[in-house]
Amino acid sequence: MKLLVGLGNPGAKYARNRHNIGFMAVDVIALEHGFGPWKKRFQGMVASGELGGEACLLLKPETYMNDSGKAVGEAARYHKMDIADIIVFHDELDLAPGKVRVKHGGGNAGHNGLRSISALVGNDTERVRLGIGHPGVKELVHHWVLSDFVRDDRAWLEPLLDGIAKAAPHLARGDAPRFLTELAREPAAERRAATAAPRPPKPAPAAQPHPAGEQSGKRATALAENLRRWMAGRPKGGI
Repeated sequence: MKLLVGLGNPGAKYARNRHNIGFMAVDVIALEHGFGPWKKRFQGMVASGELGGEACLLLKPETYMNDSGKAVGEAARYHKMDIADIIVFHDELDLAPGKVRVKHGGGNAGHNGLRSISALVGNDTERVRLGIGHPGVKELVHHWVLSDFVRDDRAWLEPLLDGIAKAAPHLARGDAPRFLTELAREPAAERRAATAAPRPPKPAPAAQPHPAGEQSGKRATALAENLRRWMAGRPKGGI
């Protein structure tokens, strides 16, 4: 069995945040491949199904980002999984919006979700780094990751998530190069990464709270509609 973990913060308040692109990725995988309903378990939400002939469990920790390792560890221990069977989807500041890289282990680059998983589970997980860009100034990073994707992001975000969902079976079979090749086949006009530096967000209000951590056509229509709601600032459930 493989454990595919999407990192993010729980609740409607954070649902459209850049920091939650990991949640978004496992949501579209579940939808594309007909996974069972999401259920509360292992300090998170889980859905079971199959990818590329491999039994898989999708997990969205509800511990907030800083404590993601608690949920991942609990699920891995229960199913007696080797750390090599864990795949983590997370936001990556050091990649341009829409860019994707797969990395085995390594440093955490200040990402609190990865840091928690490394501390409580181990460092040798497979990591799918989903680029969200950098605001350009270190002082703006905190608000950048905890601010919502904007309407213009739909140009790359929707096809990226769609591509991840379609190519996910290759990851489950341990073929990261094929996964990346399939993603690269998306039409360039739809999937090209942003070339300009992202616009810095407006400073967050001083009183803003901080989280404890910080079937084919029908499926595609549902994904597009949810993204439109996000970008319009009218979230209505998850993808």
